[in-house]
Amino acid sequence: MSSRSTGPSTGPSTLPDTLWFTRCPVPTATGIAADRGWLACEFAADGIAVRSLQDAPPEEAADHHYTHALTGLFREGGNVPALWARSRGAATRLIGLTWIEERQVVLVRAGSGITGPGQLRGLRLALPHHGIGIDFWRAMALAGFRGALALAGLTLDDAVPVDVPAVPGGGQWSAELAALRDGTVDAVYVKGALAVEAARRIGAEVAVELDAAPDRRARGNNGTPRPVTVHQRLLDEHPELVARFLAVLLEAADWAAERPAEVARILRAETGAGAEGVAGAYAAGSHRTLHLDLSAERLELLALQERFLRERGFLVAPVDVQAWADPEPLRAARELLDRRRRAGVAAGLRGPLDVPARAAGLQ
Repeated sequence: MSSRSTGPSTGPSTLPDTLWFTRCPVPTATGIAADRGWLACEFAADGIAVRSLQDAPPEEAADHHYTHALTGLFREGGNVPALWARSRGAATRLIGLTWIEERQVVLVRAGSGITGPGQLRGLRLALPHHGIGIDFWRAMALAGFRGALALAGLTLDDAVPVDVPAVPGGGQWSAELAALRDGTVDAVYVKGALAVEAARRIGAEVAVELDAAPDRRARGNNGTPRPVTVHQRLLDEHPELVARFLAVLLEAADWAAERPAEVARILRAETGAGAEGVAGAYAAGSHRTLHLDLSAERLELLALQERFLRERGFLVAPVDVQAWADPEPLRAARELLDRRRRAGVAAGLRGPLDVPARAAGLQ
């Protein structure tokens, strides 16, 4: 993160010339705000560019989506890489959590007769193996099977794990679904829009619908809950920039709550899936659930995920979720958004994300 001096000579402060954001190809307030151009608009008057890590050249992007080593980066994505980076000493802070019901299922071959979690006992479960720094695909599969087995009072020890090496250049879950089709494994965990489409192509059937479980702990996984993290240095040096970034995400979540068709369009672009895949992957009303919070329930669910990942060897050191979380940026963002809205109403403007509001200096 390069910077420039903007303060007086007696105590100069610096502003970054670029802020970065990264998100997973799933429903996020960050993705909504980026699509609408609101993140760029927010910081344009400060001369700060806002760039997507996904659009950066490889030499700039590196592996920052996973390591979060880039100081000026905001990350809204899966909790496995976020916890992994923190356990390795990354100086990040947890500043928000979302919970999006992204369809999670255990699939079996058509005609197998397997229709419930109890029938997973003794089956061969597909565990992807990608051989990368943090194999979050493997972690997701383990957590998904754990949740499914738990519905019948079973554990991972009651089934047979089968390693399925990733296919270079293959799509998401392609190797596992091919193994299911060929009879190498008996069950595959999948989630999201592309998985829904891929499963239909091979005629797989749903054995366990994790979304139907009333206990959210059965669905605790990489994306549930999904964290927003920021580098400690940016938060220490420019807490106002962090609050402003979060205020835009809060506004984007409000906007999305009233526009399901627009959110579906953005999701198709984010996921690369078609309308049918998106509709099948996300529960009705998901467009209303993009808001961030740091509630006790979400923090506890993340703590359960941390414990699972640590026990399974994905984390090199414990992560104290409560100590990692900092509620102040989100509190400041809500206060800022409320102040902007009151000022916008008084000025007769449509809203703080409108260009006229920016021109009026409602920052």
